[in-house]
Amino acid sequence: MDKEKSKIEADKPVFEEGKQYHIECKPGDLKGPVFLPGDPERAKRIAESWEEFKEIATHRQYYSYTGKVHGVPVSVTSTGIGTPACEIAITELLNIGCDTFIRVGSTGALQPGLELGDLIINTGAVKLEGSSVHYVPETFPAIANYEIVLALIEACESLGYTYHVGIAASSSSFYLGQGRPGYNDYKISKTDTIVPDLQKMGVLNMEMEASHIFTLGQIFGARTGAICAVYANRVTNEFGTLGEKEAITAANYAVKILAEMDEEKKNKGTKYWHRM
Repeated sequence: MDKEKSKIEADKPVFEEGKQYHIECKPGDLKGPVFLPGDPERAKRIAESWEEFKEIATHRQYYSYTGKVHGVPVSVTSTGIGTPACEIAITELLNIGCDTFIRVGSTGALQPGLELGDLIINTGAVKLEGSSVHYVPETFPAIANYEIVLALIEACESLGYTYHVGIAASSSSFYLGQGRPGYNDYKISKTDTIVPDLQKMGVLNMEMEASHIFTLGQIFGARTGAICAVYANRVTNEFGTLGEKEAITAANYAVKILAEMDEEKKNKGTKYWHRM
């Protein structure tokens, strides 16, 4: 066994210079807010939309790039699908000093009037996943940071995009956990009630990561938010991969707005952003 590797602790697998085991990034590698798409290929497309970027690491499903957009430092790390993989990414990103995270993903719309390709900005999320319960009680709320929510709203307004604001539901399961049949049309009794119940509650959309991102942000004082393109319409039973470009463009513009917010707070000596 390599002598250096033998010194690594099993409960904290961190390598030389603080390089993280899964994301293979170390402190200083990633600058600015970090976008969190699930898909590694989306991470690459996000980076390619910036004025400049460089690849930092590609290990397993965790692809990381850093660069600049609108003249502002920004990074991206793909999380893979679901909250277990997302927990790893965020924990290791926090370990290297990142403190602002925006999920840029796809989602299924639950309410009438939401069309394929529309954008959804989430203010909070129902926890239907099994990861956050290892950190907090089930009653602990999963809430997005208001500055990121406002920045995403302003970005969509400025760009003229159709968007909606509200609560998501995050499930660890893509099939039965989101009210879809599994293999051979397998279901159990609660499968058919998940979507109707969430619709009655006014939940806008279902996805697979936001609740854990929001929860970890609240625990560790990081700013978190989410903007997703509607790929699935659970009301009309339609599916189409529309809106990714718009979600990326809006997130990029929101980074510029966040930088302006932070500068205003610094100049005014305030902790929280407000109209000044």
